[in-house]
Amino acid sequence: MNKFLVVGAGGFIGGHFINRLLNEGNLVRAVDVKPLDFWFQKFDKIDNHSLDMQEYKNCLKMSEDMDYVINLACNMGGIGFIENNKADCMLSVLINTNLLKACQKNNVKRYFFSSSACAYNKDLQNDPNIDGLKEDDAYPAMPEDGYGWEKLFSERMCRHFTEDYGLETRVARFHNIYGPMGTFDGGREKAPAAICRKVIEAKMNNKDIIDVWGDGTQTRSFLYIDDCVDAVLKLFFSDYSNPINIGSDEKVTINELLSIAEKISGREFKKNYQLDKPQGVRGRSSNNDLIKKTLNWDYKYSLDEGIKKTYNWIENIYLNKKNDEFIRFTKKDLNN
Repeated sequence: MNKFLVVGAGGFIGGHFINRLLNEGNLVRAVDVKPLDFWFQKFDKIDNHSLDMQEYKNCLKMSEDMDYVINLACNMGGIGFIENNKADCMLSVLINTNLLKACQKNNVKRYFFSSSACAYNKDLQNDPNIDGLKEDDAYPAMPEDGYGWEKLFSERMCRHFTEDYGLETRVARFHNIYGPMGTFDGGREKAPAAICRKVIEAKMNNKDIIDVWGDGTQTRSFLYIDDCVDAVLKLFFSDYSNPINIGSDEKVTINELLSIAEKISGREFKKNYQLDKPQGVRGRSSNNDLIKKTLNWDYKYSLDEGIKKTYNWIENIYLNKKNDEFIRFTKKDLNN
């Protein structure tokens, strides 16, 4: 059995990743800064810990006797959170730095860091019709302020720990991962979950209008969570060690994303375009040429299929009045 430490285990991607590892017969140690009651998915038969992994002593303790370390931890959310919490986002650099140090000291076999498309040069993303971003487009560096700089710096840390200490590292740049069992309200949710929630609430409350951040013409690509986990595991056990895109090249406008959710709901709504809200870059999508060539990987779920699964999961919570039972973590909860 392989022994995995999953950091950020209480988050959206962390929960799905642990579920896959357990199904494949691995041993898992799970850690997150959130109290266990706030984890999105909880697994009873694993070694669970609630610790601040910005502290080196905790990184050292958690990585001891582990074969592999998967770092999915960071302080992040949708574009509204990223643009208004730059310092908090950058503090996540302490997690990666101290984990790398601990893994090197504890002779961990291999380390994974979850980077982001926010690491790409913003000057290349001013046009909604932009081609998909290639891995080389991260330089010359001009990433998303705060969150993107932390990701790009942490990528370099992984590279240099490999060069200087021989620690095997793998880095993936995630492009808008979405799906069930994630945040869909409270300020940290991303566009797919937020739009599904808005459509569901409007339909249930018999409203005819939905608020949309921006003018709806900004473009993105979104990757379903199961495809993300598949790609990470394929990358992790490969020989490829440079940063690589894990995303979909199915680029859509926000208006098109909303239309998918409307079709699932059976309703159409007027749009209140809020131009004063955070919008991020005008255009961003993933170029998948490298991962197809290097890892022979491609995503299985179309955007229509993935949004339907996400929509149905959120709607089920509302229809069964379980919204209060599905706990979404906020910074306020942690401080209390």
